[in-house]
Amino acid sequence: MNRKSLGIHLMNRISYPQKFILIGFLFAMPLVLMMYLLISEINTRVDFAQKEIYGNQYLRPLRQLREYIPKFHLLNYQGLNPNLSQHESWDNFEAKIDADFQSLANTDRQLGTTLVSREQFNTIYQNWQKFKLHRSQWSLETYDVVYQKIAYDINKLSAHVGDTSNLILDPDLDTYYLMDATLLKIPEMQKLLSEIRLFSQKSSLRSDATPEERAKLITFAGKLRELNQDLAINMEVGFSNNPHGNLRPKLSQDLIKFNSVVEQLTGQLDKLIYPTATVEYYTYLDGSDRVLNSSFELWDKSVNELDFLLQKRIDALVTRKHLIYVFILIILTIVVYLFVSFYLAVMQTVFVLEEASKNMASGNIDHKIILDNKDELGQVVGAFNKIAEALVGANQEITVLNDRLKSENMRMSAELDVTRKIQQMLLPKDRELKEVIGLDIAGFMEPADEVGGDYYDVLQHEGKVKIGIGDVTGHGLESGVLMIMLQTAVRTLLTYNEADPVRFLTAINTVIYDNMQRMKWDKNASLALLDYHEGMLKLSGQHEEMIVVRCNGSAERFDTIDLGFPIGLDEDIADFVAQTLVQLHSGDVVVLYTDGITEAKNMNKVLYGLDRLIKVIQINWQQTATEIRHAVIDDVRSHIGQQKVFDDITLLILKQK
Repeated sequence: MNRKSLGIHLMNRISYPQKFILIGFLFAMPLVLMMYLLISEINTRVDFAQKEIYGNQYLRPLRQLREYIPKFHLLNYQGLNPNLSQHESWDNFEAKIDADFQSLANTDRQLGTTLVSREQFNTIYQNWQKFKLHRSQWSLETYDVVYQKIAYDINKLSAHVGDTSNLILDPDLDTYYLMDATLLKIPEMQKLLSEIRLFSQKSSLRSDATPEERAKLITFAGKLRELNQDLAINMEVGFSNNPHGNLRPKLSQDLIKFNSVVEQLTGQLDKLIYPTATVEYYTYLDGSDRVLNSSFELWDKSVNELDFLLQKRIDALVTRKHLIYVFILIILTIVVYLFVSFYLAVMQTVFVLEEASKNMASGNIDHKIILDNKDELGQVVGAFNKIAEALVGANQEITVLNDRLKSENMRMSAELDVTRKIQQMLLPKDRELKEVIGLDIAGFMEPADEVGGDYYDVLQHEGKVKIGIGDVTGHGLESGVLMIMLQTAVRTLLTYNEADPVRFLTAINTVIYDNMQRMKWDKNASLALLDYHEGMLKLSGQHEEMIVVRCNGSAERFDTIDLGFPIGLDEDIADFVAQTLVQLHSGDVVVLYTDGITEAKNMNKVLYGLDRLIKVIQINWQQTATEIRHAVIDDVRSHIGQQKVFDDITLLILKQK
């Protein structure tokens, strides 16, 4: 039973309510799957945006540390330079930083697992505690190293939070460039400004600047200007791609102010390219302080606007999800209504048809069904009425057709029987085989159908022995007719003493090819021809491998793939025909066969195979050709067992006397 039949069989075994439940389930499954995937995608995007908000929440206390720790670091140098005013004390800054760390610790307890930040935070906090405990004992160099380590770890933690909170992967242009400003550009500029401030603080202790210090300040200015320009360009892109329209009104003035103070500071630093320009460290300190204060103001407002946009995105996604729920609910309601209505209509039609069939079974063929349906079910009822009307006439026609089919089958059976008898009559007789000088020959052919497509022949003419074996594609009447054509063509050419194998096979191919074209048959045949004379075989044509079992029991295989071409497949095969010579000695056995033997299958679908055929020949090579034939055929039948024979079986045994 094939898959289609199995499906129909299973559907026919369940009732209509069960069918409707099954159809409803199959309909609902992809709908539920689609809904699940869609809602999952929306939830994923909501979680994505929510995680970005968590990232901003974590970055806020880190921003405070980025502001106060560099200032705290400067206090160590303000005490060494009497020209610098000390606005705040160590203890005041230390208290602010401790408060920021406490705020960050609370945030980390809440979000550390989500953002995978706990280990890095603990490291920074421990370094800060160590910094507070030992700073009074350290030299300026050690103080700088520890400060740089804390500042580096804070920046590293900020970058890590940007990665784990999805901020770095934000998909929208406006929020992406806000992220770029708050997570990358502004912190990088703040780092440069802190370095300018610290460098100016340290250098102010000396009376004049070295060329290296001038160069470093100019380098700072170049980097700062480049970041400032990138920030302005990127923020403008964000403003221009902001559907909510909140960025330009809220941030443009702060951005312009920040860009302006940066340009003022870089303009002052650019003057240092002139060797005669005075290095104004205090001016750089004040300028960098103003820029830093402006940067933190811009950062705070940018983060607030970023949170606003992210929350708007979440609200829009949640609204979309609710709309999907409502849409799906409406669709399901409509589907259920249609299913119930259709089920009731079908069951009404089934009931009416059942009653009508009972009437028909009781002999009331004239009974008609009246059902006011305009759909396909109405067509079914109409068709049922037409069937009832035509039933009597159909029975009469079927009776006539049955009589005709019986007559036609008898005629075709007679034609097939005639063709089969002609084939059997054309096979070489035992008497002819015994007349062949030098060879003991036995042949066997059994068609899979009534008419086979295999061919073998042994012909003698004026002292010449021509042995042929072939296999026509398929089997049945057409293959049998083509086999008869082959035998006729071979005998005709032999009668006219054609000895050249190329001309011989080419002539046969031309006749068969032309006939196939005329009859529009898609048939061809393999054909091998052997010329025998005084122990010498000349083999030509393409067929299965020829087996030669020598008198010492060794086996040789002769491949014919390069000796010819399928007959009737191409108009001219002269270029493909070749010949090989085989010398036979007393007791040598030559085996010719068709693929019906080597490809015979048993019940386990295992092929008989060429190796098994050779083994049987090697075991029985000392017997006569007839006995060898019996041994092979018996072994093939034993292998096939109860399995159906799918192809013609042909075997020809030649033994050198």
